[in-house]
Amino acid sequence: MLFLIILILSFASGFFLPWWVVAIAAFLAAFFAGKTPGQAFISGFSAVFIVWIVLALFKSIPNDHILAKRIAELFHLPSWGFILVISGLVGGLVAGFAALSGLLVKKAFEKPQNK
Repeated sequence: MLFLIILILSFASGFFLPWWVVAIAAFLAAFFAGKTPGQAFISGFSAVFIVWIVLALFKSIPNDHILAKRIAELFHLPSWGFILVISGLVGGLVAGFAALSGLLVKKAFEKPQNK
């Protein structure tokens, strides 16, 4: 559930808003729907990893990957696909840590349960 929430919010905001909005979306989604720290991080990371690769492909395919090829050449990478993966990793890490932070903030303000 958390994965889908972050995926939809990130995809919708990816067209119109700045890149860092995915961190806010992952934070808020994990704050309200997160269950465990591992689940929050993996959900945030994987959702934004997929979204950023898809959005990069949407923008790169119409121009035959001209910019991606030039950036790959600039960094001495063998092909433009590595740029997609690196971009996805950066976005995934940002969202993963934001989701983890959202869940941990939620847990910090919860009342302890008596056992």
